[in-house]
Amino acid sequence: MFRPRVVLRLFAIQRILLRHGLDEIVRATHLYRPLSWVRRLAPGHGRAYSEDESLGSRLRMALIELGPIFVKFGQSLSTRPDLLPADIATELAKLQDRVPPFSGEKAQQIVETALGRPVSEIFSRFDVEPLAAASIAQVHTAALKSGEEVVIKVLRPNVRTNIEADLEVLYAMARLAERFWSESRRLRPVEVVGEYEKTVLDELDLMREAANAAQLGRNFDGSTKLYVPTVHWDYCRPAMLVTERIHGVPVADTTKLAESGTDFKRLAASGVEIFFTQVFQHNFFHADMHPGNIFVDVSNPAYPRYMAVDFGIVGTLSSRDQHYLAENFLAFFNRDYHRVAKLHIDSGWVPPETRLDELESAFRTVCEPIFNKPLSEISFGQFLVRLFRTARRFDMEVQPQLILLQKTLLNIEGLGRQLYPQLDLWETAQPILEKWMTDRLSGRAVLGRLREQLPDLSETIEAMPQLLQQLVQQAADGQLEIRVRDPAMAALERQIAADSKRRYVTASGTAILIAGTLWIGFAANPAWLGWALVAAAAVLLWRARPRATTGRRLSLIHI
Repeated sequence: MFRPRVVLRLFAIQRILLRHGLDEIVRATHLYRPLSWVRRLAPGHGRAYSEDESLGSRLRMALIELGPIFVKFGQSLSTRPDLLPADIATELAKLQDRVPPFSGEKAQQIVETALGRPVSEIFSRFDVEPLAAASIAQVHTAALKSGEEVVIKVLRPNVRTNIEADLEVLYAMARLAERFWSESRRLRPVEVVGEYEKTVLDELDLMREAANAAQLGRNFDGSTKLYVPTVHWDYCRPAMLVTERIHGVPVADTTKLAESGTDFKRLAASGVEIFFTQVFQHNFFHADMHPGNIFVDVSNPAYPRYMAVDFGIVGTLSSRDQHYLAENFLAFFNRDYHRVAKLHIDSGWVPPETRLDELESAFRTVCEPIFNKPLSEISFGQFLVRLFRTARRFDMEVQPQLILLQKTLLNIEGLGRQLYPQLDLWETAQPILEKWMTDRLSGRAVLGRLREQLPDLSETIEAMPQLLQQLVQQAADGQLEIRVRDPAMAALERQIAADSKRRYVTASGTAILIAGTLWIGFAANPAWLGWALVAAAAVLLWRARPRATTGRRLSLIHI
């Protein structure tokens, strides 16, 4: 049951939806079916739209009227073209997080409370007039006692309370939709709100943003392609962030960039290279790379350099996701749809029981039209959108890290093509992907991963005698019990046999690995034998890796 204030807010939302001509959403989704008997209490009170406005446009205007948190939610939804029709997603992407600033004096008070000192003791200047304002925070300029120019990002007063209240309403709407809307199974509204909740609450901790900025800065230290402002840690708190002030040309100001003589082709290619470097080399990417967060250093216009701000949202991928994503891109451009389908199953992105031939056919149908365009016009971002949308038909689970990646890639591509329409994304990305794949499979990389696993392997080996003793003792005492949840004994036997084989291969590989490592460590002769043992161990351990199983779940307990 919803709290009274939530119910009242739901009525207010209904009224706003009706004012913007969104009757079809209210009726078709049956969102307010439990409250339909009081619908007359919340009439539209006149139209706030023209008859020729599209559904997406009316939805965008309604979200603006609903307030900043709903605007941010709409922005989040715009990154999910796998869920929304393309025209609505495009319209929601136009949402701008524009809200009136709060009092500069209040901002100064928040800073002084956070630091426990008057601003005059820390800053030689604090500009009360805000530089920019958004729904979660606003930015002020200032100068340290050393004379260095800085920007101060300050959370809005009571922002957490307001966000949590709005999130409660969003969850209420999602639960109503899940109960009464036939499309809810596909769109999973509660999960979507959950993803948004995590993102928006992460933005409320500015120490997290400071840490993100510092990490990104280290990754691109000395880079000629991207500059990240320095974080002034002594003055950072959960409610405030102090960084170096940068002076660059907004990337959207193409007129000013042209006047400075900027090499647009190099600038566009650098953006793509930065993205793929972040994803595949650093495994840490800025996930909010819209034009408002990007500036350009044009001090050397022949070699322009990006300057990034606002690091509240970052993304990472598991090494498994990295590998499969890179292989997906390479297989796609080779039109190897069988490989693309197999990668989706092997990665666990779709259920293991998915028919390979059906998935391959679906990908071929969706992707082949893309290749009717010249290579320079093919969009990585749209490829991912189509890929994930098709995979959702085969019950692909929502994966937030991949959605963030998709959103960022769409932003980077859009920016690159705006700067230089002839940009060949594949020409820029292919060398990075192929180098990453080659490096990943190199002997040094394999040895490095094995070294990382050695502590876990040694613990397993140490525990094995005790585990075997317990198993033998239980068998001798007649306490060894195997309980099967599935009557398919043949499947169980196959599973047991496979597990036994895998354990044997793992033990053998581990023993050979230890022997090879000791041989190398003691510089024994011949030297090549140690490396041969390590390579053989790597092959055995790779073959013994856990794999996804198909069919009904089997369970062994009380062993």
